[in-house]
Amino acid sequence: MAIPITVLDCDLLLYGRGHRTLDRFKLDDMTDDYLMSMYGFPRQFIYYLVELLGASLSRPTQRSRAISPETQILAALGFYTSGSFQTRMGDAIGISQASMSRCVANVTEALVERASQIIRFPADEASIQALKDEFYGLAGMPGVIGVVDCIHVAIKAPNAEDLSYVNRKGLHSLNCLMVCDIRGALMTVETNWPGSLQDYAVLQQSSLSSQFEAGMHKDSWLLGDSSFFLRAWLMTPLHIHETPAEYRYNVAHSATHSVIEKTFRTLCSRFRCLDGSKGALQYSPEKSSHIILACCVLHNISLEHGMDIWSSPMTGPMEQPPEEEYEHMESLDLEADRIRQELIFTHFS
Repeated sequence: MAIPITVLDCDLLLYGRGHRTLDRFKLDDMTDDYLMSMYGFPRQFIYYLVELLGASLSRPTQRSRAISPETQILAALGFYTSGSFQTRMGDAIGISQASMSRCVANVTEALVERASQIIRFPADEASIQALKDEFYGLAGMPGVIGVVDCIHVAIKAPNAEDLSYVNRKGLHSLNCLMVCDIRGALMTVETNWPGSLQDYAVLQQSSLSSQFEAGMHKDSWLLGDSSFFLRAWLMTPLHIHETPAEYRYNVAHSATHSVIEKTFRTLCSRFRCLDGSKGALQYSPEKSSHIILACCVLHNISLEHGMDIWSSPMTGPMEQPPEEEYEHMESLDLEADRIRQELIFTHFS
């Protein structure tokens, strides 16, 4: 006689259908030190996330409706900051690994829904001028409103035939384009680009490039390293400096560009799911892209709550595919070259 096989929800076995919310974990009973060690954030920050995301995480259509928003957020933070679905972490809040996975999906979706509100360029002239003043105060580079760069995040191979995600090191990854301000707050994040695309190609195809080419933020520019093409709105370093003024320009450029390098180190240190230390993200490119974006949203929220990148514990940057020099980039845009030379003559001579 055949025995029917039924797939049961682990939490349903433990708690039954009658429980709308499962109070398995009392946040008030935990110390900040414990919360920081397990979930990477203090109590008040977690309470803020509960207030921000609670309505989205209580949707009646979600399978995890029996799990409180608080518990879902803790499960997601545990994964983002550790990079793994550890059994002890699920045990600490009283849920199975399967439920941990669903919680991560729910919280990720809720954070991604809010990305456009939390990651954005300022729109008013006063805020734009403030960006310029802050960057100028850092290293004397005028007109800068943001620093741009790309970072690779390892993902599992989508399938054997798809080579578009294989980067120059032969690893599967997403190449993520980001722009930050002087505090390390992210103003643009595009996390969906396949790892085979080089940095300059990602920028060329990005919505960020389209916006600046269309004339957004005139008389301002971004700073990018030598892996990008020089543009009228994107200042890159000189490959070879021939005068003292050009040398000073390169020094100021490097000091200013270091802000995003420190931002990347902070992201990978705070969100270990991104740094590859626990292996690649074991999701499809689309889901992996959303997880990266969710971490970026949390990064900005944490800055707003006083957890700035300068005080964060930082490891070295995650290992990136080696950059290439693109010497031919210098002469592709004569107008951009003229603007850079004028900038050097006016401000660094």
